[in-house]
Amino acid sequence: MLHGLGAPAEAAVGLAPYACHPALTRGRRLPESPAATRTDYQRDRDRIVHSTAFRRLVYKTQVFLNHEGDLFRTRLTHSLEVAQLGRSIARSLHLNEDLVEAIALAHDLGHTPFGHAGQDALQDCMAAFGGFEHNLQSLRVVDMLEERYPLFDGLNLTFETREGILKHCSRTNANLLEAAEHVYADGQGGVARRFLLAQQPSLEAQLCNLADEIAYNAHDIDDGIRSGLITLEQLRVVPLFNDFCEQARADHAHLRDPAQARRLMYESIRLMLSEQVFDVIAATRAALDAAGVDSVEGVRRTAPLVVFGAGMQQGSAQLKQFLFAHLYRHPQVVQTMAQAQQVVRELFEIYVGAPQEMQAGFALRSQGTRASTWDAGPALQRSVADYIAGMTDRFASREHYRLTGKRLLPASV
Repeated sequence: MLHGLGAPAEAAVGLAPYACHPALTRGRRLPESPAATRTDYQRDRDRIVHSTAFRRLVYKTQVFLNHEGDLFRTRLTHSLEVAQLGRSIARSLHLNEDLVEAIALAHDLGHTPFGHAGQDALQDCMAAFGGFEHNLQSLRVVDMLEERYPLFDGLNLTFETREGILKHCSRTNANLLEAAEHVYADGQGGVARRFLLAQQPSLEAQLCNLADEIAYNAHDIDDGIRSGLITLEQLRVVPLFNDFCEQARADHAHLRDPAQARRLMYESIRLMLSEQVFDVIAATRAALDAAGVDSVEGVRRTAPLVVFGAGMQQGSAQLKQFLFAHLYRHPQVVQTMAQAQQVVRELFEIYVGAPQEMQAGFALRSQGTRASTWDAGPALQRSVADYIAGMTDRFASREHYRLTGKRLLPASV
């Protein structure tokens, strides 16, 4: 066991034996004295909320870019919705709500501007230089890119929060991370070891993964209808959504009026979210009982335990297929995303050729041979990727216009 002992013990009251107890954290990479009034996971959450990367999420988008409207979801509002759903489920399952919240608020810190389009473009740019994984980038943010404290880079978060942030990781990067995690002297390995051993993360991390899926399915329905790219009637072909739409109409007859379409949509989404939460709670309790786990380590050695029931899993998959076909691949979205990808690719090419155009810290870091001990690829390209990944939609658009004189995306500044 590492540092972190001595945090307020009352916060662990009521936690299940398979939950992450703050007094049993594996600690931080750099030892710190415990906080007088907060557990280590509460402290992690607070550091994330006060970070620069978290504030940037308000101008990083999901499906619709920042200039397309003020009411579409951003990475910030999405992260808050994931945290809310995660805490609600964690409370019923007697998991650690504070750890769930910390992971949820940090899980998208490494996402690029322009949603998945920006991520795909940066992956292409970095293909020959160690690749780009947005989950790994989120870990880079909290481990090294934030510069807020006098004695260390990053936020120096606990092992459990860092592990939860790293949702996916290639085997190559897992090996690099594991080699660098020598600071965990308890012999249990680092945050990437589970990818090498085919093990699971904590239940709190598993819960954040599923809450992420629940949140984006629901809010993409809302945003898609608000944009006019999909309609409520189109969604009726999705059995999961149609069932709740019918229930809403049965419960509230006035929602049959076409003038009440927006209220009908909101009520249908609300019912769907509630049922998915109840389903996860029931299915997870059944999985826990069947597995017979009674510790965090027991959780790691089983199949995933925070799950949907079979029926809800099928319904959720059908909804995702509909959104992929009719929203994410809508010609209007595809056209905008192609322009966004061009912005990212051209910025990457310009900065590699002229790193002095980046902010001073990134320009300086680009002069090394490697960006860190667990990076694959040269420092120049990695530093450029770090710089671009940290941009908001509108800053990336401004920078592209400054450097090329081309206005590919409408200005939102």
